Amino acid sequence: MFLSIRDLAFAKGRFALTIAVLFLISLMVVMLSGLTAGLGNQSIAAVQGIGADRFAFGAPAEGQSLSFSESRVTDAQRDELAALPGVDEATIVGVAPTRLTVTGAEPGTGRDIGASAFGVEGASFAAPVPLTAGEIAVDRSLADDNGVTLGQHVDAGGRTFTVTALVDDSYYSHQPVVWFDRSDWLALPTAGGSEGTTVALRTSAGFDDTAAAAATGTAITDADGALDAIGGYSSEHGSLLLMQVMLLAVSALVVGAFFTVWTIQRGQDLAVLKAVGASTGYLLRDALGQGLAVLVVGAGLGTLTAVGLGTLAAQAVPFTMTVSGALTPFVALVVLGMLGATAAVTRIATIDPLTALGAAR
Repeated sequence: MFLSIRDLAFAKGRFALTIAVLFLISLMVVMLSGLTAGLGNQSIAAVQGIGADRFAFGAPAEGQSLSFSESRVTDAQRDELAALPGVDEATIVGVAPTRLTVTGAEPGTGRDIGASAFGVEGASFAAPVPLTAGEIAVDRSLADDNGVTLGQHVDAGGRTFTVTALVDDSYYSHQPVVWFDRSDWLALPTAGGSEGTTVALRTSAGFDDTAAAAATGTAITDADGALDAIGGYSSEHGSLLLMQVMLLAVSALVVGAFFTVWTIQRGQDLAVLKAVGASTGYLLRDALGQGLAVLVVGAGLGTLTAVGLGTLAAQAVPFTMTVSGALTPFVALVVLGMLGATAAVTRIATIDPLTALGAAR
């Protein structure tokens, strides 16, 4: 590492510029990672919170994909599924848009709040808290933003309900979720006379998805497949992931281009080292060690800054930063950058010390 350390000390400006570029790229990638997780969570949190490992949807038309907005299931299908081998629990979940009317402290004041209504059997595993007719549980953020408190009466679908619980992190398709007992959900005008949207299942060994779907006229998918049935989630998630991949690819090109130019400029120095007995392997290790140092410093500073900024951003936008969300882009940036550096410095193996030294004269 002697030569690489000497180069880092000698050409501070060049390496500082590369580190700055890597800093900005890693900052953007990690911030995008947090935004991807935050936006994704606001689409899927309520469905994930149900705690089912399988979901049975109404069979879609030919050529159509599964969709919460299009699916309809019946009590009969729920009962048929519950009777099948390997099904431990089965319960219907209804999903529909709704509006809550929160009455203000002064007469004639109040506000309407758009939300997603989830109808569940109040004593089933799908309910975030036990519910009975006339009771609702609302997302805590919705309550905090609109001054809704426990025990307060709110209107939905022309009826009055009592808020009996606040649920953390309960979102569906970027809307806060209000949980109803299924008997109340069925009476909502927006339910459209449907008996339910999907059947949430908890299964064990022996459950056959294909046979169960054929026997009940449903389409059964696992928990991950159910997330793809949420409108817009797949396209939104895929677009943000594509941005991250493109930024990582740019970082590899930047590092590769920098070390290509740097290796060409150092050609005479490398030729001298070869002439005095330095092996090609030694020179490659030295150059790659230099690349690793630049990558770790640039990407590390960008990642740490993104974590700090993400903490502030989470107060204003849907942003979720996890350990894996920060480390995965960092590791990917270093690995791809090293691939770019490796492709650039392999020309060291072809340097002819006699030709290079002769050209120097």
